[in-house]
Amino acid sequence: MNLNNVIAERAEKKIYRDGDKVIKLFNEGYSKSDILNEALNQARVEETGINMPKVIEVTMIEEKWAIVSDYIDGTPLSELIEMHPDKLDEYLDMFVDLQMSVHEKKAPLLNKLKDKMNRKITETDLDATTRYELHTRLESMPKHNKVCHGDFNPSNVIIAKDGTPYIIDWAHATQGNASADVARTYLLFSLAGKKELADKYLDLFCKKSDTAKQYIQKWLPIVAASQSVKGKPEERDLLLKWVDVVEYE
Repeated sequence: MNLNNVIAERAEKKIYRDGDKVIKLFNEGYSKSDILNEALNQARVEETGINMPKVIEVTMIEEKWAIVSDYIDGTPLSELIEMHPDKLDEYLDMFVDLQMSVHEKKAPLLNKLKDKMNRKITETDLDATTRYELHTRLESMPKHNKVCHGDFNPSNVIIAKDGTPYIIDWAHATQGNASADVARTYLLFSLAGKKELADKYLDLFCKKSDTAKQYIQKWLPIVAASQSVKGKPEERDLLLKWVDVVEYE
């Protein structure tokens, strides 16, 4: 495989393009079970018919694990928004429609979002009272089984040259309550310093899906706490503020 063309770098992995393939090469020591689970998530979501890169193989290259998938030739929606700010409303409309189309799908073999969040809350170093309140709130939320992307942001939407949108990076996919997925996207915009865009996104999603904004806001402390476990250190303080500002019932 050709590892000359690096198209992205992350903390624990590098992503290469090799012709019509993408090679996601993980650092040595990266959890084998997490890599296999990511490939399995991607394969399970593929079966729903969502436009996305298909897994070709999971392999080892130079004693490092790699996931090989289709390369989608196009432009990330995040770049299009930067290049054409006058089209923000149009792009945001497409973005919300795409997310809602994901939530319409079912993938019964995906891990459950509630189980993942309960585990993450337990792993935080929040005090016992706060953890108890978060677990209690999570348990009280309605149980759904919708496909949730878990990291739905404009950089994970690729617009192909013919205008077809594709959704990439399904490492965090689960099945559960769609409003948790929306809360996660809202936090991603906020963490990127785009609070105005975060609010605009949330208003649009609530309008299009006929969802009460207060309902999604109830998810914010839960999602923020679970994200703080593996979040970037510089984001952790901001995430923990989302946990603190909400009055628990």
